[in-house]
Amino acid sequence: MEMFFYGFMQRAFQASTLIGIMAPILGLTLILRRQSLMADTLSHVSLAGIALGMLIGINPTITTIFVVILVAIGIEYLRTVFRGYSEISVAILMSTGMAVALVLMSFVSGQQTANIEQFLFGSIVTIDQGQIVTLFVLTVIIAALYFIFRRPLYVLLFDEDTALTAGLPVRWISLFISIITGIAISVIMPITGSLLVSAILVLPAAVAMRLVNSFKMVIWTGIGISLIGMYGGLFVSYEFGTPPGATITLMFVGLFVIVSIFKAIKIPKRAE
Repeated sequence: MEMFFYGFMQRAFQASTLIGIMAPILGLTLILRRQSLMADTLSHVSLAGIALGMLIGINPTITTIFVVILVAIGIEYLRTVFRGYSEISVAILMSTGMAVALVLMSFVSGQQTANIEQFLFGSIVTIDQGQIVTLFVLTVIIAALYFIFRRPLYVLLFDEDTALTAGLPVRWISLFISIITGIAISVIMPITGSLLVSAILVLPAAVAMRLVNSFKMVIWTGIGISLIGMYGGLFVSYEFGTPPGATITLMFVGLFVIVSIFKAIKIPKRAE
């Protein structure tokens, strides 16, 4: 197909493959920890990092990573303070982050404000080779960490008390998960946009959980679903000229609806 003759589409498919591999791993981790909204929180707070970087003249990605790491630490601290009510930490830090972002954006010039809007919506077809390399390194790190620590991670995600009793450093592992998620969001956000990055992380794992029950199979199925959604979204976006990030998200939503309908039809038949 002619789209593959364009360099920007080749890079878009390379980025889609890398995001498709890492997204279900992070997404399933967030879902099982009941922190699906943490990705949304970190993506909104990252706007403060972008505005800060443009305000002081530093690469926004660097300041964004710094900010989301601080917020990830804050989320883990508040999660221990409000034990059993982790959504409180999300609400507090999301509102705080957005407030700081809006205040900082008020000091940014008009041209820079337009650049900030690019981070809001993102565009996977405008990425450069440097971003591909960064995504590749991040994907390798996340995949390697999963394969090395999947057993203790499994125990931690399903029962923190058991993990604590077994001698696992629960607090440090939780903190590290939050930090690596924040870094991933900082890297992915310019590609997919801060408004959609959480959906692209969480939805593939959510669809996979509707299809299979095994922890390992959810990861592998999620990667397959993620790649289908990413590639399908790019094809549709190219053919109809729609925004890539939004189209990819709608592909995932469509897959979730189809799977949910299939499960709803299949279960009553079994009951009969």
